[in-house]
Amino acid sequence: MDTCALQYKTVDSPLGRIELVGCGQGLHQIRLPCGKMTSADPTEAPAAPEGTVEPLMQCVAWLDAYFHKPAAMEGLPLPALHHPVFQQDSFTRRVLWKLLKVVKFGEMVSYQQLAALAGNPKAARAVGGAMRSNPVPILIPCHRVICSSGALGNYSGGGRAVKQWLLAHEGILAGRPG
Repeated sequence: MDTCALQYKTVDSPLGRIELVGCGQGLHQIRLPCGKMTSADPTEAPAAPEGTVEPLMQCVAWLDAYFHKPAAMEGLPLPALHHPVFQQDSFTRRVLWKLLKVVKFGEMVSYQQLAALAGNPKAARAVGGAMRSNPVPILIPCHRVICSSGALGNYSGGGRAVKQWLLAHEGILAGRPG
């Protein structure tokens, strides 16, 4: 596999600064802040600098819509994905794609339900592993995957507080036990 010429872009969000990593072929990673969330709610994402690769610019636009104008997300293209997990067929790739295609903004699914959707109803634990391997959280919404009991479960995309914030932002957390 050829080595990619990676570019990095940092964007402000209600969660704090998010780092995007990508190349001309696609987005490699979304890195969420792992510390304290900011209370500031930026109104606009900054314009991408001249020369930024298209997948990063598309991701900036997509994240801006997610945080500030969720209804606009439907009309935006998803950036191409170029992380190695998306380059070959695997259970993780199938689970991540199924999650992206089936579980929409404001919806949740259990690990077990997602395992069944991906073709292996007994693989709920493997779905948890796939969620931990998700290189592009928020874009592929692993925060929407919860335990069958209704408990939130873990979130490697920034911790439980980030998962709770994202679910509340989507209007699906009110009154749920943690």
